[in-house]
This record gives sequence, C-alpha cells and structure tokens, in this order.
Amino acid sequence: MILPNPEQLLPEMVATLKQHLIDRDIQEPRFIGIRTGGVWVAQALLAARAQNEPLGILDVSFYRDDFTQKGLHPQVQPSELPFEIEGQHLVLIDDVLMTGRTIRAALNELFDYGRPASVTLVCLLDLNARELPIRPDVVGATLSLAPEQRIKLIGPEPLALEQQMETSGS
Repeated sequence: MILPNPEQLLPEMVATLKQHLIDRDIQEPRFIGIRTGGVWVAQALLAARAQNEPLGILDVSFYRDDFTQKGLHPQVQPSELPFEIEGQHLVLIDDVLMTGRTIRAALNELFDYGRPASVTLVCLLDLNARELPIRPDVVGATLSLAPEQRIKLIGPEPLALEQQMETSGS
C-alpha cells in the first residue's frame, strides 16, 4: 500500500477547514491537538494558516476506556489549554482516526473543562475502523487497512506516515 504524504494533504485540509468555519460562521476557533501526533498535525495546520493562534494540547491518557487494561503510558504529560473551553468553538485535531475511542476520551476531558459552543474534528487519516459513531469534519485521506495493519505518524518535521503490523498480544 502506498501511503499519502501528509505534507501534500495539508493544503486541502486547510482549505476545507477554512470553508467549514465560514459555513458555520465561526470567527475565532480555538485549536487543540491530541498528543502527540495530533499536536504535530495541529502545528502544521496552524503554520499553513499563517496565523498566530494559541494551541491547546490534550493528553487523553487518563480518559481512555482501556486505561485499566493497558495501564499508564510512561510518556503521560499534563494537558495544556491556554484558553477557556466554556462557550468556545474548538477545532480538535488528531493524526489517525481508527476506532473513535481516542476522540471520545478527548471529548470527555474537554467537557471536564467546560461546555464548548462547538467541536470540529480534524483528522489527517480516517482508517474506516470505527467502533464508535465518530466522524471527522475535515480529513486528509481515508484508508482501509487489514485488521493487523496500523499506521503511525512520524514527526514532527517532516511529517511522514509509516505502515506497521500489529504484533500478537498487543
């Protein structure tokens, strides 16, 4: 399988996001990247928008529904939200949408900070493997993988995608 180049997906994602925000009359969105890959994608999108907007960083480790099964990842860091969530129009950005569970965890965490006016979901890749009814508003590319295949974003600069095979027991 030939994977798309993330750097080539970004301009179209920026244009689609811009139109999405215009259509919804969203003037001052607040950008939040899900650590780690979502933050890299968010930084690239913000750079492509050529606007100096603050970036929130969300670490959803404590909000995952598999936390008790997998334990705590050793790289857990606190979330950093340099703006209010209450009443804001949020643009939530992740690298790869697979099951939807990371996005569910992110929404749960965001609502602990307040009730946003809206949440726009932006994902670099949608792998069409959802277990929850979550769909991106803006997506770079949609792929379908075999059950044992995974995609990992490598970054932050340059962004690249790597195909991986899931090992047994993980």
